[in-house]
Amino acid sequence: MILAADIGNSNTTLGLFSGESLVHRWRLSTLTSATPDDLGISMRTLLSSNGVSLSDIDAIIYASVVPPLTEPFEKMCQRYIGMQPLKVAPGVKTGIDIRYENPREVGADRIANAVAVQSQYGGPSIVVDFGTATTFDVVSADGDYAGGAILPGVGLSTEALFEHAARLPRIDLAGPIRAVGRNTVESMRAGIIYGFAGSVDAVVARIEGEIGTARRIIATGGWAGLIAPECQRVDEVDPNLTLEGLRIIYMRNRT
Repeated sequence: MILAADIGNSNTTLGLFSGESLVHRWRLSTLTSATPDDLGISMRTLLSSNGVSLSDIDAIIYASVVPPLTEPFEKMCQRYIGMQPLKVAPGVKTGIDIRYENPREVGADRIANAVAVQSQYGGPSIVVDFGTATTFDVVSADGDYAGGAILPGVGLSTEALFEHAARLPRIDLAGPIRAVGRNTVESMRAGIIYGFAGSVDAVVARIEGEIGTARRIIATGGWAGLIAPECQRVDEVDPNLTLEGLRIIYMRNRT
């Protein structure tokens, strides 16, 4: 079995693959203060609750945008699972060319997303990842990573609104919604959800103005299920896109 880990600023997503099939998936809060033992105990608990032991893991690959967790995660893998994980970093074979002025600036999760989309759909395609930041990643018609756009994420933006507008409450972002809210909560939900959906459609339109009509526009990330259905240009939501990209990268580096 292959364990894939996407360590993000807010959440860490873990996936366990048997062959090409994702058999288990977990989503946890990212704790930057976690020690190797914290991570090891959590990992053992998650696996055992699904009838899997640490010895069932044959390989590990991970992408991280949280540098303080790199060393604890690798030590956990060595101490509890007995192997060195493969980190998505410069020098790892991805199967795609990264057309960025400085390829090292591209987040490993964004590369994994592009790899998955290039493998499954080809290009030109666009990935919209609704995480701590909302990122747009473009796979060109040639199958290369062409670049993208970044804007503040849903959670980050709404938290700033709560913190700096004294009379606005902290609310649960959930539907159904209507554009004309009849109270403060409804109005905030309408503005946040429709506002982000509109911004996604606007950025996608700008990107397509430069690359031509995209073959596929895929949404992923923690907020995708809430925002993507209100977007006019998103074709589908794939919550496992990053994990699938990690699995593909591991297979391309297997020796």
